Amino acid sequence: MKRWTVATIVVACGLFAFAVSRGVYEATSPTSLAWHVALRKTYSIVAFGLIAYCLYHALGEYGVAGGRAFATCVVGLAAFSAAVEIGQVFAGSTEGLGWNAFDVACGGAGGALGGAVAAATRRTRGSPPR
Repeated sequence: MKRWTVATIVVACGLFAFAVSRGVYEATSPTSLAWHVALRKTYSIVAFGLIAYCLYHALGEYGVAGGRAFATCVVGLAAFSAAVEIGQVFAGSTEGLGWNAFDVACGGAGGALGGAVAAATRRTRGSPPR
């Protein structure tokens, strides 16, 4: 298996486990903080961006780059975010559908952010897009 593919799988699995853990939720954004929701949403965008960064490079290992890779990052991370929401329901989350939809949008935003950073760094390192 190729290195970016492995990195994508490892990062996605690890962040999924963190996302469905009540202990991690409370440790990283305790409800005692006034801005705990904004903090949690910011974390999620960064986490989804990290997965998308790896995914963009993993797709490049298989000849997918440019706009197709970017679109895959956006749609793929929104879908991953939806999977996280389902996992959180099974872990006892009581968020409503409105927050679930917002979280999926954050997944897509993180996918766009990570895909854009990966595309930019790929170009600046001299690797031509495929």
